[in-house]
Amino acid sequence: MKKGVHSGNGKSAFQNIRLNVHCFVVDGILIDTGAQSLAKEFRPFIERQDFDQVLITHYHEDHTGCAAYVQGIGKPIFMNELSIPYCRTKADYPLYRKMFWGKRRPFAAEPIGETITSRTAVWDVIDTPGHAKDHKAFLNRETGQLFTGDLYCQERTKVVLQEESIPTLIDSLKRVLTFDFDDVFCCHAGLLEDGKGALRRKLDYLLHLQDKILKLHDEGNTVNEINDVLFPKKYPITRFSSGEWDSLHIVNSVINERAGVTTNRTKLEER
Repeated sequence: MKKGVHSGNGKSAFQNIRLNVHCFVVDGILIDTGAQSLAKEFRPFIERQDFDQVLITHYHEDHTGCAAYVQGIGKPIFMNELSIPYCRTKADYPLYRKMFWGKRRPFAAEPIGETITSRTAVWDVIDTPGHAKDHKAFLNRETGQLFTGDLYCQERTKVVLQEESIPTLIDSLKRVLTFDFDDVFCCHAGLLEDGKGALRRKLDYLLHLQDKILKLHDEGNTVNEINDVLFPKKYPITRFSSGEWDSLHIVNSVINERAGVTTNRTKLEER
């Protein structure tokens, strides 16, 4: 336990790709549920905890994989209403993600409001799309602890999902930085003690990256040429995911935003 927060953690690895995921329990709330493929790690952790309700940051399977199990033990689940219909259905995502995170079982959630109440505190529910259309962050007003799901992950983003939007993520970082908070709990990086500083550094990096992309595009470079200049290193996840994860999506999202093209499409919008 750190700063009064219990953390469940699981790690998934395949070939040279290793991924880490956390869920958190604080003041009677479970935030995210971990992945189905890591149920042997997450279920015992969940069973040991004392909580009344579950908050989901977003619909991705590494955050909702054990939600059906938690619902089966009688705990109510709250999330962005955009994702509720999708999560009631069978898992629909590529095979490589099922290999990493397992096959999420359907579950029924309730819409989350603009604030929530735990045992001793009121929480702000903050819209933070960019990584996913339905993404939320949760701020405990009493402790100043901010739970950011996948808003942070890492400071210098190199590859993103095809559905992600860098301009939307920039707006979300600006929004969340207007709140008063200290420690940040990230579902992949864990506890960030200089949380506000970490989010500011990520914002600065993305703003600088956006400027470089637009400058290169104004000079007549194509998307592929810009990608080769800014991201010369290629990562195994791009090949393994058949391009669902790629630095190209960073470049495209910035250029498309300026052109007025809607990015950040998700399965939620397609249903």
